Amino acid sequence: MSKNVYLIAAADRKNGIGIKGKIPWDLKEDIQHFRKVTEKTENHAKINLVIMGRTTWESIPETFRPLPGRRNVVLTKNKDFKAEGAYVCHSLEEAFQKADDAIESVFIIGGAKVYAQAIKNSKMKGIYLTRINKEFKCDASFPNIPKSFKKITRLGGGDENGVPFEFLLYEK
Repeated sequence: MSKNVYLIAAADRKNGIGIKGKIPWDLKEDIQHFRKVTEKTENHAKINLVIMGRTTWESIPETFRPLPGRRNVVLTKNKDFKAEGAYVCHSLEEAFQKADDAIESVFIIGGAKVYAQAIKNSKMKGIYLTRINKEFKCDASFPNIPKSFKKITRLGGGDENGVPFEFLLYEK
């Protein structure tokens, strides 16, 4: 597979990303940013692939599953798990195999276990991180970003509902 592979996440000051399977903040701008980044392709004949864990899949309201305009892959150890409208895979390598010629880029969209595994993968080209400049109570965390991701580009930011944030892109 020679596709560009990225992680995309939102994390608070202490790298918290969720609590009890839910995102602890409600930022419409972050959701719009996520959608724009994961849907955008240079070649309009192609789409992107999103890979997520089962808990992340289940956290998406049914009316939005699968995420439209993208090929969805759900990672789970449960061999009997079904995800209507998505591929179900049992390893990251198996999920990467779903990135055929119709796919332009691959985005790992969560959760914590999937991020921890994927961030170490040699295929990883970059990390889109929405840094939430506040602390929230979380029980799931984003892994520390490896030092190999040296280049950091600020893509924007703002403040919504008293929650300051910035959109960052880390690249090797």
